[in-house]
Amino acid sequence: MRSILSSLRSLPPPADFFPPTPEAYSILISTFQYFPVVSILQWLLAYHPAGKTSVKNSIFNLPGRFAWCVMEIIGPLNLLYILYKLPPMVNISSLPLSNKLAASLYLIHYVNRAIISPWFAAPSMSPIHVLVAGFAIVFNWFNSSCLAAWLVGYHAPIVQGYKTDGAAVGPSTGTLHGHPTPSFIMRILPVIGLGLFTIGMAGNIYSERMLYHFRRVEADKRSKSSKGKEKDHSKEGKNKYSKVYVIPPRAGLFRYILYPHYVSEWLEWLGFALVGTAVFPSRQLSISSTYATPPINLAPWLVPAARWAQNLNVPLPLPGLIFLVNAVANMLPHARWGRKWYVKMFGERAVAGRGAVVPYCSWM
Repeated sequence: MRSILSSLRSLPPPADFFPPTPEAYSILISTFQYFPVVSILQWLLAYHPAGKTSVKNSIFNLPGRFAWCVMEIIGPLNLLYILYKLPPMVNISSLPLSNKLAASLYLIHYVNRAIISPWFAAPSMSPIHVLVAGFAIVFNWFNSSCLAAWLVGYHAPIVQGYKTDGAAVGPSTGTLHGHPTPSFIMRILPVIGLGLFTIGMAGNIYSERMLYHFRRVEADKRSKSSKGKEKDHSKEGKNKYSKVYVIPPRAGLFRYILYPHYVSEWLEWLGFALVGTAVFPSRQLSISSTYATPPINLAPWLVPAARWAQNLNVPLPLPGLIFLVNAVANMLPHARWGRKWYVKMFGERAVAGRGAVVPYCSWM
C-alpha cells in the first residue's frame, strides 16, 4: 500500500498513461495489485445491479448486450492499441513468439466474452447499471494496460519478495536470438499453461452455453398458453427469454458446483500466467535505459508466488499473476451471493447441497 501512496505524490501527467510510459506502468501495476482490498466490499454488499440481480426500471440502466460488449471490449482494444503504439524501437512482429502467444490467448478469450457471448449466444441480457459497467471498464483498462506494457518489454524490478534484475528474464544457459535459452522447467511450464488455458476456456464456454440452453427451454415452456399456443412476445416488444432464470440440473459440470463457468475461467487465467513464464522483454527495449522501469513492492499475497518462481528459477509473470488473483477476488463473492440467490428463488432442495465454487460447501 505504501507504493500506492508514494506513487500518488508524484503522478506523471495523464498523457503518460495513454499508452503508459515505464513510470506510468510501475504506478498502474503497483495500484492494480491491490484490487483484492477493494473487492472486500463485494463480500459485504449483495447489491449488484446486473444480470439476474439487476434493478428494474432504473434510469441508470444500460441495455444489457450493449453495456456488456462495451465494458468487455475495452480490454482487447486497449491491448491492441498499446501493442501498436508503444514499441517505437521495434515492430510488433519482432516481439518474441511467447509474447505474441500470450497476447493471442487474451484476445481469443475476449472475442468470445465481448462479442460472441452477448450478441450470438445469450438468449437475452438483463440491463446493467451504469456503475457496474463503469467499474468493469476501469478494471479492464487497468488490466489490459499492465498486460500490454509487459508484453512489449516493460519489466519492473521487484524490491520485495522476489530478487531480480531490471529485465526480470530469469535464468539462462545461453542466448537464442538475443533471448535467454530456457531451462527444462521454463520450457514445460508454458506448455502446461497452454493446456490449462484450453481446458479452462472449453469448460467456460460449455457451461455458459448450457445455462443459456436451460433458459431457452424454460422460456419456451412458459411461453405456452393454457391452450397450448405460444404467446406472441413480439407484440409486447419483449424478449421472451428476458429475466427467465433456472437452477441448472445436477449433471455434468454442474453436478457439484453452481458456477463451473467461473472455476473454468480461473483455470484459463492460471494457464495464462504459466504461459507468461515464457514472456521475455524485447532485447532492444531491455538494454535501453530509456525504458528503465521503476521498481515496485509486491502486495503481501503475491509474495508466496514470487518465492515459488524464484525457487523454480523461472521469470515471474507478474501482470498475468495479478490478473488471476484479481479475477478470483472479483468473481468469488459474486458466486457466493449467486448461490444465496438460487436458494432464495428455488430452495435449498433444488440447490441439492452444491456449493457455489467449492463442492458440498454451502458458504462457498
